[in-house]
Amino acid sequence: MKTAQKITWCPGCGNFGILSAFKDALVELGLERENVVIVTGIGCHGKIVDYLNVNGFHGLHGRVLPVATAIKLANPDLEVIGFSGDADCYDEGWDHFCHAVRRNMDVTVIVHDNMVLGLTTGQTTATSQKGFKSKSTPFGSVIPPLNPLAHALAANGTFVARGFAGDTKHLQKLMVEAIKHKGFGYIDVFQPCVSFNYVNTWDFYRQRVYKLEETEHDVRDKQKALEKSSEWGEKIPIGVFYKEERPTYRDSLPHVKDVPLTKLPIDDVDIDQILSRMK
Repeated sequence: MKTAQKITWCPGCGNFGILSAFKDALVELGLERENVVIVTGIGCHGKIVDYLNVNGFHGLHGRVLPVATAIKLANPDLEVIGFSGDADCYDEGWDHFCHAVRRNMDVTVIVHDNMVLGLTTGQTTATSQKGFKSKSTPFGSVIPPLNPLAHALAANGTFVARGFAGDTKHLQKLMVEAIKHKGFGYIDVFQPCVSFNYVNTWDFYRQRVYKLEETEHDVRDKQKALEKSSEWGEKIPIGVFYKEERPTYRDSLPHVKDVPLTKLPIDDVDIDQILSRMK
């Protein structure tokens, strides 16, 4: 699955764990690389498109999900996985994220959540913890952090999960389950930034994370999932918070649900009138 491109992430970056887990997930799923499309946005996470020998689209900041949506609607036979950063998805791309969740698009999105803008050297993002000092907040962030899992649950997300880049086997399992899920598979991944986030470090997470599947958590209980999504401090849960089955967005579109756009006949399509109006 790897390419000849030199990996340029900082040594110790959490992105390495996400890359490793995803490669293993693809192997476990037995997917042919020509049937896989990954979409990335702007940020350190975006470089992953260079390191995977599958189809890839590197888009604009915050626009991972519109591109992933278009690809999946055009050709539902493709397995479409979006990789996004916390700023890319929860700041610039927030509107797209909210609506993709509620529409139940049949794509997977994996968010590299390091709680900092690593590519632009350390400014805060929507998930930066209150009090976090950075170039953009030298006296500490005064805004409470966004809780993206709670928002996904409130928007009727059908697969809501969280992983940790320091536990690649567990993360691989989550990725496999999310990709298999028919609907919007969402995983927020704790991905330590060793260069600019001095608070949410590898040790910070290793001392705190615990797996929901090792408790009595019921993934069908949305209220309990909401409660767990707000758990932060000495103990922080990872795993599948909530899962349900319901029709996807494409299932409700009569003009594309039976025949992919890529297979519709175009012999009788005449666009001359449209082109003439554009002159």
